[in-house]
Amino acid sequence: MSATGAVLARPSVSGGGAGLLPQVVLALVCGGYAAGAIVGWGSPQLALVMGDFGLSAAAFAAAASCLWHGRRHAGRLRPAWLLFAASSAMAGLGNAVWGWYEVVLGRSVPTPSVADFCFLLFAPPAIVGMLVLAKRPTSRARWICLGLDAWLIAGSLVTLSWSLALAHTGEFGADGASVARGALSLAYPLLDIVLVSMVIVLHFRRSSGNRSAINTAIAAFALTVLCDALFTSPLLREHYRSGQILDAGWFAGSALLAYAPWVARREAAQNPPPTRRPAQQSVPIAGSLAALAPYLAAAVCTLGVLFNVMDGRPIDGVVLFTACAVVLALVVRQAIMLMDNIRLTQELAQKESHFRSLVQSSSDVIMIAAPTGILRYVSPAASGVYGRDAEELEGSELASLIHPEDLGPVVHEVRRFLAAAPGEEPTTRIECRFRSGSGDWLNVESTINRHHGGLIFNSRDVTERVRLQAQLQHNAEHDPLTDLPNRALFTRRVAHAVAGRRRTDAGTAVLFIDLDGFKAVNDTVGHHAGDELLVQAARRLQESVRSGSGDCAARLGGDEFAALILGDGEGDAGNREQRIMEIADRLRLRLSQPYRVEGGTEVRVAASIGVAFAEPGTSPGALMRNADLAMYRAKAAGKNRVELYAPQMQAEVARRAEVATRLRAALHDGEFVLLHQPVVELTSGRITAVAAQARWRSAQGILFTPAEFLRVADNGRGSGEDTARTAELSRWMLEAAVEQAAQRRRDGHPVPVCVRLPASRLVDKSMPPKAVETLLARHGLPSGALILELTDSDPRVPLDELEHRLGALRRLGVRIALDGFGSGYAAIRALRRLPIDVLKLDPGLVEGVVESSRLHKITAGLLRIAGDLGMQSIAEGVELPEQIVTLRGMGCTHAQGAAFSGPLDEHRLRRALLRGGYPVPRPEPPLLVGGALPIRHGGHGGHGGSHGPRRTEPHTHPPTRSNTETPVPPT
Repeated sequence: MSATGAVLARPSVSGGGAGLLPQVVLALVCGGYAAGAIVGWGSPQLALVMGDFGLSAAAFAAAASCLWHGRRHAGRLRPAWLLFAASSAMAGLGNAVWGWYEVVLGRSVPTPSVADFCFLLFAPPAIVGMLVLAKRPTSRARWICLGLDAWLIAGSLVTLSWSLALAHTGEFGADGASVARGALSLAYPLLDIVLVSMVIVLHFRRSSGNRSAINTAIAAFALTVLCDALFTSPLLREHYRSGQILDAGWFAGSALLAYAPWVARREAAQNPPPTRRPAQQSVPIAGSLAALAPYLAAAVCTLGVLFNVMDGRPIDGVVLFTACAVVLALVVRQAIMLMDNIRLTQELAQKESHFRSLVQSSSDVIMIAAPTGILRYVSPAASGVYGRDAEELEGSELASLIHPEDLGPVVHEVRRFLAAAPGEEPTTRIECRFRSGSGDWLNVESTINRHHGGLIFNSRDVTERVRLQAQLQHNAEHDPLTDLPNRALFTRRVAHAVAGRRRTDAGTAVLFIDLDGFKAVNDTVGHHAGDELLVQAARRLQESVRSGSGDCAARLGGDEFAALILGDGEGDAGNREQRIMEIADRLRLRLSQPYRVEGGTEVRVAASIGVAFAEPGTSPGALMRNADLAMYRAKAAGKNRVELYAPQMQAEVARRAEVATRLRAALHDGEFVLLHQPVVELTSGRITAVAAQARWRSAQGILFTPAEFLRVADNGRGSGEDTARTAELSRWMLEAAVEQAAQRRRDGHPVPVCVRLPASRLVDKSMPPKAVETLLARHGLPSGALILELTDSDPRVPLDELEHRLGALRRLGVRIALDGFGSGYAAIRALRRLPIDVLKLDPGLVEGVVESSRLHKITAGLLRIAGDLGMQSIAEGVELPEQIVTLRGMGCTHAQGAAFSGPLDEHRLRRALLRGGYPVPRPEPPLLVGGALPIRHGGHGGHGGSHGPRRTEPHTHPPTRSNTETPVPPT
């Protein structure tokens, strides 16, 4: 068989022998009755019982079976089974009456009797039931033809039977008994003839439903009618006795009728849809016999007339009447069929024309393939769809036109379709590539239907749809800006790499990459330039991974990228780690090179990279999470570096999560306390203000500084929940500081309080200047006693809005301090735009001001700027007396730090306020700053600019205080 023949070959369907047991039992029962009738049942009395009451029992069993089936199953055939039940009941009643006379009363059955009327009532229900079983005609003409066919068959049988045996029966005597007896003798054969006619008509016009059950019922009635015909014969009737072999035929007919409903029940339970017609020639043969039946009936009628003529008898009136009626019915039927055929021919021509126009004008290609796989018909649409003429495709093999890679799946689907039952799956659909006239492959979708052992293909070109689906799939799995795989596709590839990892895949790793400083590029150069930078970074990342090795680069979102590096089979763990770390470091250097963006501007970003290896038992989600943790560790450790994941990172994350959870509860449980650090005037040592600082006292008694618990809360990610927590802490800190300052003022300590607030909190809509004014009024604190420190310079905070808010606060009397001055360009920009009253030097400027001449000049310049602007200055982080002297000599007015005092609780703060201040060191002789240590010169007074030696006056510096915080007394 060729490849195309393999495509269309039908698998063989084998049938079983289900339901043989009931048939065997039925055959044994009927055969046993026939054997008993042949041997005479052993005694005349038993023969009478079996011949009368045995037939009655079989008929009543058939009636019960048909009645049970008719009552339990609704449908179009239900009345037929109920009528068959009534017919069998009449037969059973007639046999019971017959047995009553012969067995019980012991005398012959009179003629006519009740049994005769019961037997006569057997035929009408059966005849009507046969009509119900017949296939309903679809038009009035077919109804007329059905009646004419029945009359033709019945008339021919009447003619033949009358000529052979019934003529002498029609000669009635003068007395009433002879007339009744003759009428009864004629009624039996005539009703049987009608029933035979219906059986013959039904055989050609039976319904397709419950075919086996209907055939069984037809066989039952045919056997009964045959026995009735034999019984009507004078030769058999004169010698008939109950229990003879003729009763076996009636018994078998009743048994078959009783078995027919069970055949219908088994068919409904199995419900075997016909896979195909079992014999292709049976349909035309059955149709030919159905068409020839009227003519055969007319021939039988003619034989009856000829028999009378050849027998030398005159033509009987009954024969002549029936023969004329048959001929007339045949003529009428022929005229009706001729007109119906003309109408059907016209309808067929119209439908064929309509179908041809639909096929030829359809945009789909319709192809009919023979069972051998050869294309027998191709619609004209093939030239427009495939670029090939229909005549060129006809006669070619279907398999030669399908892409070789798609031929296997197509063959499999077609075989599966042909093996399925047509009722369950009338059509199927396939998609494959089809060769066009230009040699290209087109994506074709075809709907397949069965057609005389072959197939009908209704095909259409779906190439554009397939391309669009591929594009949509690509867009769903790739980043639209860089065209790198997105997070979803990268996750699937990581899962595939981990799930399919073999021994040679050892060393597979995931790299998470974050571009440091990318936000500054967006803020300074613009988002368009930032997008261009991301495209260039993606190109560099794509070029850095190995092509064709399974490695994958992806953009996860924003400025975060990732890379999957598959292992190379290296057995040594140290070598694998070294190789991946070298790849990551080369990638970091490559991404950190300058980028030239829109307008020729050159910008730089760094790269923080986290690396995690796929260890045995590591899930894809855990592997990506580990790389993410390592990347954030790299950012927290200073950025622009590579960090390898270690298990303690996860433990640290768990610890931070636990602390963050406790921190959320601490905000509501009142575990925060407020400490204050004195701000000292450098000239007099007087305490001029206090700086409020929050502390978290955990349940274990540990105090966390603001830097510690804010770092825990923030964790480097800046989530919305952490931002809300920071805002809630700032609100609590401001309210507590104002409340305590007002209480101290009422107790005679009117010192201002400094409260640190982030710039984002100052521009928050939930904290307008009116809210600050309301807070001060509620606690009775003058607005001049509150100093708000701007703690950061978040570039996301608009300076215009911040300037407006700070201006409104200043108009209320609140003073504004700029914290961390000198730590970056943002502080200079804030100093230029914002209304500032106090500058707080960053501790980094104070730490080395004594030792470093460069830092000394920078700090002196910043203090000079503050003095020129008329601002007060506060140095933070002052720890040494030398720093106090140096800063005071530069013009710094105030300081805070461990050189005076650490943060104090309320009790110790009040004691310090009662003392009034702290001692400050006296001026030293001039120092030449610039060496590693300060150089002291002796002399008699003056500062660094005086001439001549001065004698230093001995004085004692106050001891340097410890930097440890004062513990909070238990409450």
